[in-house]
Amino acid sequence: MTIENQAEAVRPLTEFVEDERLFRDSVYEFADKEIRPLVHDMDEHAKIPHALIEKLFDLGVMGIEIPESYGGAGASFFHAVLAVEALSQVDPSIGVLVDVQNTLVINALLRWGNDDIKKRFLPRLATKTVGAYALSEAGSGSDAFALATRATEAGDGFRLTGRKLWITNGNEADVFIVFANLNPEAGYRGITAFLVERGFPGFTVGKKEDKLGIRASSTCELILEDCQVPRANVLGEVGKGYKVAIETLNEGRIGIGAQMIGLAQGALDHTIKYTKERKQFGKAIADFQGVQFQIARAAAELEAARLTVYNAARLRDAGLPFLTQAAMCKILSSEVAERVSSLAINLYGGYGFVKDYPVEKLYRDAKIGQIYEGTSNLQLQTIAKQLLG
Repeated sequence: MTIENQAEAVRPLTEFVEDERLFRDSVYEFADKEIRPLVHDMDEHAKIPHALIEKLFDLGVMGIEIPESYGGAGASFFHAVLAVEALSQVDPSIGVLVDVQNTLVINALLRWGNDDIKKRFLPRLATKTVGAYALSEAGSGSDAFALATRATEAGDGFRLTGRKLWITNGNEADVFIVFANLNPEAGYRGITAFLVERGFPGFTVGKKEDKLGIRASSTCELILEDCQVPRANVLGEVGKGYKVAIETLNEGRIGIGAQMIGLAQGALDHTIKYTKERKQFGKAIADFQGVQFQIARAAAELEAARLTVYNAARLRDAGLPFLTQAAMCKILSSEVAERVSSLAINLYGGYGFVKDYPVEKLYRDAKIGQIYEGTSNLQLQTIAKQLLG
């Protein structure tokens, strides 16, 4: 079954924004109908069909916080979190596509873009253009500000030279937020954020990584060889790219938390259904207390992680401090996702270990949650610093 054969129009989510539960349920209904039939093939071929991306735009989840005046849904950050959670319940690869679009790219433009940048980019990001966020490099992962990509003044613009690695949405994106150092002698205070478009001279998308999990989500190398960027495409102020990066990533961690709780819920849903069907010793394994207790504990841990994600998102929308809560929600949700998906495989037995059944994919997908948007050790360091001053 291909998405091209599903002709029914997608209902935009703007009509559901007032009711958060209905909003989330509507995104899940879309994912269950439009994405679930494609999950195995997308994972197998490591590719998201363009037709599915078009439907995500039609649904409205690619521009959730973009004001309606720019063609977006005009909703909140919390709505973006709910959408990522619901999509990830079916396929975390689609969840992270939407997450990067909303919590990193659009979030950065809303906060740091001037009126000209907003007018030029937000309508496109709301309706047809995928964005990507290019910070990481070979020697700049957890030490994000050790980046080696350089920018130099060049007439009425800049020239960027360097390589970016591990860039989510690299294959699908047409707009990239690229961080480069314009003044290395100033250290991290020389870092500047640039909006680079596919097709700019000197810019190419390089190798696509062959990954363990979230395989449909593209993770690519970006190559900049004297890439020409106009001065009007500086995001924020020159030399303030480190602030763009830090503040955006704090919110992005909440988005990854949403991806992980969605993944865990999907694994738990599969497990509950299967334990009612699988028979051992003459009865369904769901009738055994040992199985019941494992499922109950998984559900309790998942609910606790979900509440930390929701709390961090609510604090962000309220304009209150949320740095510690974002770190907490990411570390807890990623650990819960790994435990629940592992339990799913255990209770599926041998079937859990083969690709014909859905839970082995979710187990593979879960691992990345403890790595990207800041490793678990970095989250612990952030929490400790906040608590201990």
